[in-house]
Amino acid sequence: MADLRIEGEREPLLGDTPGNREWDILETEEHYKSRWRSIRILYLTMFLSSVGFSIVILSIWPYLQKIDQTADTRFLGWVIASYSLGQMVASPIFGLWSNYRPRKEPLVVSIFISVAANCLYAYVHIPASHNKYYMLVARGLLGIGAGNVAVVRSYTAGATSLQERTSSMANISMCQALGFILGPVFQTCFAFIGEKGVTWDVIKLRINMYTTPVLLSAFLGILNIILILAILREHRVDDSGRQCKNINFEEASTDEIEVPQGNIDQVAVVAINVLFFVALFIFAVFETIIAPLTMDMYAWTQEQAVLYNGIILAALGVEAVVIFVGVKLLSKKIGERAILLGGLIVVWVGFFILLPWGNQFPKIQWEDLHNNSIPNTTFGEIIIGLWKSPMEDDNERPTGCSIEQAWCLYTPVIHLAQFLTSVVLIGVGYPVCNLMSYTLYSKVLGPKPQGVYMGWLTASGSGARILGPMFISQVYAHWGPRWAFSLMCGIVVLTITLLGVVYRRLIALSVRYGRIQE
Repeated sequence: MADLRIEGEREPLLGDTPGNREWDILETEEHYKSRWRSIRILYLTMFLSSVGFSIVILSIWPYLQKIDQTADTRFLGWVIASYSLGQMVASPIFGLWSNYRPRKEPLVVSIFISVAANCLYAYVHIPASHNKYYMLVARGLLGIGAGNVAVVRSYTAGATSLQERTSSMANISMCQALGFILGPVFQTCFAFIGEKGVTWDVIKLRINMYTTPVLLSAFLGILNIILILAILREHRVDDSGRQCKNINFEEASTDEIEVPQGNIDQVAVVAINVLFFVALFIFAVFETIIAPLTMDMYAWTQEQAVLYNGIILAALGVEAVVIFVGVKLLSKKIGERAILLGGLIVVWVGFFILLPWGNQFPKIQWEDLHNNSIPNTTFGEIIIGLWKSPMEDDNERPTGCSIEQAWCLYTPVIHLAQFLTSVVLIGVGYPVCNLMSYTLYSKVLGPKPQGVYMGWLTASGSGARILGPMFISQVYAHWGPRWAFSLMCGIVVLTITLLGVVYRRLIALSVRYGRIQE
């Protein structure tokens, strides 16, 4: 009866076919339940990590201005980038750590760093000077704590069979997307506390609209640590689902098998790192350009840009969740490589549609004012409008495409229908490329410990989130949307070409060595 119960639980998730279950007898019901409890704890870890990043994203700028009057938009750019820089540095380190020690260790340490970072963020108003640098350190530490993404994905890859892998990776990505969506919602819920709030004099803690979100995030981090210590167990299976011996196991079982030997295809590894870099680069570019583009093309005020673009980004998050669910089902029929290729083609079409055509031109802003939609040396100035207060008499500000951007005089307008169609297409293509890159990567690496490799993949994504805004801010400011989106189309074409070159190499290690049929 126990074996039948295990089969019944697996069926909805795996969609196994008869003849692939000869290994079922090697996994007891207790082991199966423990393995999936551990994986689901890591789903929660990924969700809370995403919430920790996004829960203050709408309040960073006003809080930075409040604690340090010397902070400008250039420094804001560094504060935002520090998260990705910290994650880029920490991911390979945590990944290496997880290869040789129980995964609880890097997970607990990384989450503790995030808790400490949130506490520091709540106290950055205390020092008499240089407060902005304390905020910079706090966000950088939070990024270091987020380096545990590599551990989460490597654990999940090692604890699932090939048939379970895509579904598990999709669930992780869904939790990440939900965290990014709900973080700003939680921030909004605390807005009623106001800027002044209350002060706990004994520990000099101000509880207001800026600090309450990070205090909640710190509390959830402590809860996450407790759950990891209480529930997470070391599990590792091969591509068929059989238990494998691993240095991370607290104790070895007599029915565990040795990890099959085989050399990892390093060409495929490098190629997927490039593919993942481009996927994150695409979304970083789109996320950065959406505010200045809509303000320039449609003469939106700052208040309108914050409202409408906020709705668009929230809708993209919901769309991503739907896509992740759909991809889990579609991958069983046509495979991950074909889906990745399709995702890149959809992204290319999305950027191609954004190219300006026709004889209609945007409204020109003739006043000699520094429009917040003009990106200069840092991407902090591009997104500055997201933190501006709507109470600042937007109606009295000039709107339109600033005359300081020479391309406004000869570049046709991008019609709203073009823009919205592109949003939908990029919203489909990006999550597909993101998920398929991770899934294929884990399969190419095989059942060996993946911590370091996952660390490098996470680091490449962090680098993309840093370079993307810098790239698009310079191109958009000097040459306008036609050049910006043409270059993005070119980048995607080169990426599709790379995928075509390595297409046959992007297969699971076990398939490559003939141990499993594709």
